Amino acid sequence: METVGQRIGRCIRSAVPKACRTCFWLLKIILPVSLLVRLLQYSGILAQVSVFLEPAFSFIGLPGETAIIFLTSVFTPLYAPMTLIASMPLTVREVTLIALMCLVSHNLLVECAVQGKTGSSFVGMFALRVVMSFVIAFAVHRIMPYEGYDTIVGSAADTDVCTSLADVFILWLKSSLSITLLCFVIVSALMILHYLLEEFRLLKSLSKAMTPVMMFFGLPRNCSFLWLVGNIVGLSYGSAIMMEQLEANKISRRDGNLLNYHLAISHSQLEDTLIFAAIGAPFLWVMLTRMVFALLVVWIKRLLTRLPRYHYADLPIKK
Repeated sequence: METVGQRIGRCIRSAVPKACRTCFWLLKIILPVSLLVRLLQYSGILAQVSVFLEPAFSFIGLPGETAIIFLTSVFTPLYAPMTLIASMPLTVREVTLIALMCLVSHNLLVECAVQGKTGSSFVGMFALRVVMSFVIAFAVHRIMPYEGYDTIVGSAADTDVCTSLADVFILWLKSSLSITLLCFVIVSALMILHYLLEEFRLLKSLSKAMTPVMMFFGLPRNCSFLWLVGNIVGLSYGSAIMMEQLEANKISRRDGNLLNYHLAISHSQLEDTLIFAAIGAPFLWVMLTRMVFALLVVWIKRLLTRLPRYHYADLPIKK
């Protein structure tokens, strides 16, 4: 009979190879995309494109120059747009609006690829997140008061300035190294945790405890662990668990797709919310707004699946 230590060791040996394969798949997307974005920023193309978005941003209560923040967010993790926000003289209200847009639409090429591997459509998730960024910003613009949120919080922050292509590649190599290490550590830890919960039969207890929460959000009970993973560490780092459960048929493609509708709007509620709170965005406005709209999106999706002319087709999982 195996001891507890032996069972834990077996879980680790089983989890690490799968985590490494997932990390390799993620890095094949993350590293080229991050280099491309740095080149676009260096060339000035992103700044030129942002000029065309100025009218749309004015309509939702944001100055036109914040368009470059949103465009940067679409292609990169949140630290790049956060740095840009901190370098602009924006009010608390404006920081909240652009923060919500970035929180919903960031790192889309990577995260939508993850969602494409876990039961959803890449194009569908990309469109949903971009559209909902503007819908959420417009809604909050209409209801968030000006009084008490008109303090200027931005400042001239130090940012990495690339004066040559050599600078672009040096900064990219530095960030790539940190991303690779972080990816391996987080994905491995999550995969090991998942195997331990399975080994010691704790997942069923967790699912049962989370049933009221899942019902409230319109999600199946068997998505509870994935919901926790997605809301704590996000889509990129939680992808290993999601793909493993889908490939093992522990949740269906339909359930995975429904969960993705929620996670498209509300994910990484801990780290992402805190980093924007650190630069002036009100914590509750940022966190609760995403939760509310994630709930609405899922229930609207469930309603649409029940309409007579709406035919739901399970999407194949890409391998």
